[in-house]
Amino acid sequence: MKLVSYLKEEHDQLAVLVNGLLYDMENLHPDLPNTMGMFLNYWEESFPVAQEGVLMIEEEKIARGKGIPVDSVQLLAPVPFPTSCRDGYAFRQHVASARRNRKVDMIPEFDQYPIFYFTNHHSIKGPGDIACMPDHFEKLDFELEAAIVICKHGRNIKAEEADEYIGGLMIMNDLSARTLQMEEMLLNLGPAKGKDFATTIGPWLVTLDELEEFETAAKEGHTGKSWNLKMICKVNGVQVSEGSLGDMDWTFAEIIERASYGVDLYPGDVIGSGTVGTGCFLELNGTGKLNDAAYNEQWLNVDDVVEMEIESLGVLSNTMVAEETDWSILKQKKI
Repeated sequence: MKLVSYLKEEHDQLAVLVNGLLYDMENLHPDLPNTMGMFLNYWEESFPVAQEGVLMIEEEKIARGKGIPVDSVQLLAPVPFPTSCRDGYAFRQHVASARRNRKVDMIPEFDQYPIFYFTNHHSIKGPGDIACMPDHFEKLDFELEAAIVICKHGRNIKAEEADEYIGGLMIMNDLSARTLQMEEMLLNLGPAKGKDFATTIGPWLVTLDELEEFETAAKEGHTGKSWNLKMICKVNGVQVSEGSLGDMDWTFAEIIERASYGVDLYPGDVIGSGTVGTGCFLELNGTGKLNDAAYNEQWLNVDDVVEMEIESLGVLSNTMVAEETDWSILKQKKI
């Protein structure tokens, strides 16, 4: 099932996507919640009812006339108002390449436990324009990732049980202003202003039942579901990145286990996978310069279009737009 949030009468509306048409939840059953937030909070009751509604659409027991074309509405983030947003660091290839490019050894702690950071859940965006300040365009970068959303409350969740708390998968672009990020992380704190302006997710949430054919074994020594889904990113129509979600070393289940240790997780919490190998310009530029000192770095610029595609999860498209200001915090440094 594909769950979509879109703008309807200035509010977020939850719908299912079937054969290119959106059907509001009330068309499936009058008692279904009409927002993603409420749907997630009543997941165990709502999900099977919605599944039956989708089956009725496919069997034409619900009229196609009740659906509206998906390209006729303004899509929002599938989870427009997450209760929190964590981002993991699950792909060993990305971490190893980034460290190699900085001429430092692979950190052994990567293989000992999964880590994550909190980003600004109030800056979650869906498909469309992303407004950026001047400092954001100082080495503006994409990060090709997948994300999950938690669909039921839990605490101290063991990895062996954690997949039951995953509502579905979606694409994530963890946009990064590298100059801001690198400066503030010299103080061993962050990332903060280099990350908090926008994280995009979408275009819809795909529930796990629809992805069963792509399930694959977790890496040796790891626990939880993994999915062999091809991931690519294009900038202005040119492919710059390719990987697979199946290359995750730490699983979402293991990240959930660590995140929930002594902490309550709630429906609506979003958790990203971290960047796939080759999944950002920071890594690609580093590899390019390592191989060729004359390599020309590439970063995102004003009006660039970033299209991320993950097999069976859709295409998430965003355009980088400049805010009308020349205000810079980089220029406010005391020295």
